[in-house]
Formats: sequence, C-alpha cells, structure tokens
Amino acid sequence: MTSEPHDRPRIGVVLGAGGVLGHAFHAGVLAAIAEVTGFDARDADRLVGTSAGSVVAALLAGGMPAADLAAEALGRPVSAEGRRLAGRRGSGAPSAPPDPEAGGGRFRPAAPVLLARIAARPWRHRPGVLAAAALPAGRATVPGLASWIGGVVGERWPTHLRVVAVRLGDGQRVVFGSEGAPPADPVSAVSASCAIPAYYAPVTIAGERYLDGGVHSPTNADVLAAPADGAVFDLVVVVSPMSVAPPDRRPSADLPARLFFARQLARERRRLRRAGVPVLVFAPDREDRAAMGVSPMAASRREGVTRQAHASTLRRLADLAGDPRLALLGG
Repeated sequence: MTSEPHDRPRIGVVLGAGGVLGHAFHAGVLAAIAEVTGFDARDADRLVGTSAGSVVAALLAGGMPAADLAAEALGRPVSAEGRRLAGRRGSGAPSAPPDPEAGGGRFRPAAPVLLARIAARPWRHRPGVLAAAALPAGRATVPGLASWIGGVVGERWPTHLRVVAVRLGDGQRVVFGSEGAPPADPVSAVSASCAIPAYYAPVTIAGERYLDGGVHSPTNADVLAAPADGAVFDLVVVVSPMSVAPPDRRPSADLPARLFFARQLARERRRLRRAGVPVLVFAPDREDRAAMGVSPMAASRREGVTRQAHASTLRRLADLAGDPRLALLGG
C-alpha cells in the first residue's frame, strides 16, 4: 500500500488483546459499526491484531463478515458467506487457558538471557517483557486455531493483515505481515500473538520463539503511525477491550490495569495524531465492564458481553452523529 490517490478513505483497524471476552467485545463493536455506518471491518485497508484481536483480524482478513462474528456469538443465523466460511473450519472460540501449574516441574524463567539483559538495563524494557522473561514457559498450545483460523484464511498471508507478537530472545515487538518481518503462515503468527506467558508455550517461527503481542502493548496502534511500507491512512479505528472508556472510574479489581493500558493507548494515539491520522477508539464503558467482570477468559459471559458491546457502541455512535470520522467510515 502506498500514498497514491485512492477513490475512498483509507481505513486502518486495530484490534486489541483481551482473551475470550475481548473477542466477544470486538464482535459486538464491529457489528454495531457495520450496522450504523455500513463499514465492514473486513474491508479495512489494514487490519492489525494483537492476541485475541489477532484472531478476529485474521477471520476478517479471510472474508468473515463483521456482523457474523456477533451473530455467531449470540447464536443467531449468519450470512450465506459466513456459513460457507464456517463450513471450512472448526467451530467455537479458543477456550480458557490451562492451569499454568499443570504438569509440575520446577520454576524456570522462560528467557534467562533476556532476564539478565533486563536486569542490566531495566529502563529499556516494558514491564510485560520482564514478566514474560521471568515467568516459566507454558506447555500447552493455543487450542483450536489450526482449524478455526486455517479453515477461513488458509496458508496464504492476506496482504492487509498484520499480527503482533513479541520475540522472546530480545523482547522486541515483531509485526508479522509487515516488510522485514520473518515469513510466517497465519496460524503460526496468530498462535504466537495469543501465546499468553506462563499459560501457552512460546511459538517458534523461523528459529525464534514468540509470545503474546500484548506483552508489548494490548493494542499496538502505533504500528500504523509509520508503517514499514509507507502506507497513509485517513482514519484508524481502535477497539481496545483491555482499557477503559473515559470518564469511567468505577472501582474494580482490574481498574488499575485498565487505566495503565488506557494511558499506554493514549501515547499510541498521540503518535498517530502527530502523523496526521485521526483516531476513533472504542473501549469498555461502565456497563461493558460490568458485563465482562474481571476474568477475560470467562467464556460463560461471552454472549452477554457481545450483546452489551453492541448496545454500548450503538449509543456511542449516536453520540458521534455528525462527527467527520463517521463520515470517513461511511465513505
């Protein structure tokens, strides 16, 4: 993608981490956006996914309609195209992670060399990278992705898909699908992006081990501020299940983490704005957070979160009526 003239606005969509309920939040938000503006996220010029968001991004890149993500979560009929794609894959979302203590064995850091490097220069590494290096490596693989993603996307990499993971050898963020990134098939890249430290085993790609992209950031929206291919966007839409929509400050066990992630996203938004790119963010409000609870892997809440995210996004879009960013989505 280049900055040459284009007959419609160039839209980037960033889908953040958040476990099973992050997937449900994405489904509700994207379905509401499609319903109100006519913009289907599968038609985005760039799809950036981290962890749970990488699953949704890959499904969209494979052609799954945004509305069908919510319909499936709610047990409603999907479109003919959605049925065709669903017939090529296994059903259901990834399940909750296994007990990290399962299998026994003594505690060993997943990346002792990186841990030593962090100890020497701690200011150069993010807290998530420290945790990933210090915690033991998980043993299980992320369940269901081979059929779930492979059936929809196949082995060929969609040109507009970007999947974020963290290289365990040096703690650096890697954006699979971008120029200069190691070659990978969609299932391997998404598996790496979903490999929660201490829960799932690191995924080896081109001889290097990779973990959850949320170790660097739950959103990684700033990868669209200066893409390696020089792409220019007219709007970036960010769906961030792990942060919080202002001014919600309802006390909860996960509020400190949500506020931290919201500040991290604010820095990424500033980078995009400095690059001249408008940003539209959808994050959980008070009602969304009540539906989600504090465990992102609580699969029993999936249907309720999808329904609530859809309703809250409809309200948000109504409040934004007349906003030029919505006009870009409708363009």
